[in-house]
Amino acid sequence: MHKPATKIPRSPTNNNAPEAIVQRQQFVKDELGVSLDHVGHFSQPTEALHGNIENPIGVAQVPIGLAGPILINGEHAQGSFYIPMATTEGTLVASYSRGMRLLSAIGGVKTTVIERYMQRAPVFYFDNAEQARDFGEWVDTHMEDIRAAAESTTSVGKLSHIEQYGVSRMRFLRFNYTTGDAAGQNMCGKATLAACEWISTHNPLAPRFTLSGAIDTDKKHSHINTLHSRGARVVAEATLPNDLVKDMMRVDTKTLFKARQVSNVGGMLAGTTNNGLHAANALAAIFIATGQDAANVAESQAGIVYVDLLDNGDLYWSITLPSVIVASYGGGTGLATQRECLEIMDCYGQGKALKLAEICAATVLAGELSLASAVLAGDWVESHDRLGRNRP
Repeated sequence: MHKPATKIPRSPTNNNAPEAIVQRQQFVKDELGVSLDHVGHFSQPTEALHGNIENPIGVAQVPIGLAGPILINGEHAQGSFYIPMATTEGTLVASYSRGMRLLSAIGGVKTTVIERYMQRAPVFYFDNAEQARDFGEWVDTHMEDIRAAAESTTSVGKLSHIEQYGVSRMRFLRFNYTTGDAAGQNMCGKATLAACEWISTHNPLAPRFTLSGAIDTDKKHSHINTLHSRGARVVAEATLPNDLVKDMMRVDTKTLFKARQVSNVGGMLAGTTNNGLHAANALAAIFIATGQDAANVAESQAGIVYVDLLDNGDLYWSITLPSVIVASYGGGTGLATQRECLEIMDCYGQGKALKLAEICAATVLAGELSLASAVLAGDWVESHDRLGRNRP
């Protein structure tokens, strides 16, 4: 007869208390034969983890390297910045630092936040398509009441607008909020639930709804995010002088331009949803270092690259990130190690989220330039062999 698995020990009063954690660590040793000699070392009071983790047994110590400096000429990020990057991939920090040196040498990278929204997208159900269509018109005429219901749940979130999509006998409503310095997914969920309950109570049809109809696309990339943004829509751009590129990157701008055309074709053949090279590398490293929700890399990494070879041989290069989901306050940003990394960039606390979004975009652009140049100059494999090998 199969022996039931042993339940994980929990404390009914304080599951993050040191004694509760020690009990679970002993459980891992007794049940699984693994001694948590490294995982079990905390550098902050374990009670501070409340709201960030359940059943804690320790911490994962991911190495953090410092890239930079990078000169940024943004609306929110202005000056030279050093970037903490948490990664186990050798060559990553070195590569980004190389791209940052180029961007700093030309006078900096320009960054612009176009807009910033967070969504929750419920779906309402009806008997037929006509009812669903007419419901959409009703929503438009009751927008102020819906906004009041949503905003009653939050002191920070503001309902900007609602997109509507009719399919069959359903109506999808995509609520768009501004969320201050928080990423805002939970905030938007609570606000939208209040709005949906108001709608269901006051609409003559009293329609049923599901809080998420999946068109909000949590934790996954989508074309709707590319078009309408989720998180901050940020552009990082720079004009690269040919002589400086040849001197610092060992490749000329014309070669870079042609390579971008080829990579667009290759991406189309592969069915990729964007034409950036590796935005996820920068974003994952910054997100882990600074306490962002790492799963949001799935949305945030979508990058649209546009390049233009100018008549004088210089190369304009931009990357648009339509869905950079970052916070400078709340969530994991207040954990001790993550807060320190945010403070390195002066990005902790209220009023800093857009600054962090611009820094992320600038870092992504540095990585795009460095990787493209390394591939074309023949440095890509050699650098990984030299810096990225760590075998037992």
